[in-house]
Amino acid sequence: MKIVVIGGSGLIGSKVVKNLRARGHDVIAASPKSGVDTITGEGLDEALKDARVVVDVANSPSFEDKAVLEFFETSGRNLFAAEKAAGVAHHVALSVVGTDRLAQSGYFRGKIAQEKLIRESGVPYTIVQATQFFEFLGAIAQACANEDTVHLSDAYIQPIASDDVANAVADCAVDAPMNGVVEIAGPEKSRLCDLMQRYFKATGDARNVIADESTLYFGAQLAADTLLPGAHAHLGAANFDAWFRQSQNHSPAAH
Repeated sequence: MKIVVIGGSGLIGSKVVKNLRARGHDVIAASPKSGVDTITGEGLDEALKDARVVVDVANSPSFEDKAVLEFFETSGRNLFAAEKAAGVAHHVALSVVGTDRLAQSGYFRGKIAQEKLIRESGVPYTIVQATQFFEFLGAIAQACANEDTVHLSDAYIQPIASDDVANAVADCAVDAPMNGVVEIAGPEKSRLCDLMQRYFKATGDARNVIADESTLYFGAQLAADTLLPGAHAHLGAANFDAWFRQSQNHSPAAH
């Protein structure tokens, strides 16, 4: 069937596109680079012609509070207008585990607005909520960097590899709409501060991590279980060690 992946050139999008093409589907990788822009609406109607499924893994280019909200609201409204016109039968969107518990954060207020639009769109849907990706550990470390110490929350985290995210999203795209939420997570939970210390050790970073429950996470205060999935989450295969080994094999320095 024809499947359109919005954000098809990004980290997750490009993997979802590859995964679905390998299953024999006709997949369009839609992004501003390919002339499809959900903010302006440019190229959207044409891309969605005869599409059965739309997978939305696009992310806001800016993390500034107002910009994030505007991105998800505008993008969502334009997408659903085009999907209804095209007769799309299933909308699959990638969101974040714990989104509804993170309204203190401007970014997550954007995701809350996105999920609300999906539920109210009238298009059959599946929302895939993923835990944090291993691939973002470096960005989290940078965001809270101090000279030789990093203060991080001691809340629990159960991170997942982007390959496992892409696989789960592709599975949902070819299944019937849930009209609900599917949670996906990695196989191991650990405290965010402990995981970061492990990441530093693996990457040869000499900094120390200080557990500090008052440290905000993208602007939100975390409780111990804010970022954890429920009991029925689908678990990815790769733990930290497996992901790290694979990421080193795929890094430019390894070739």
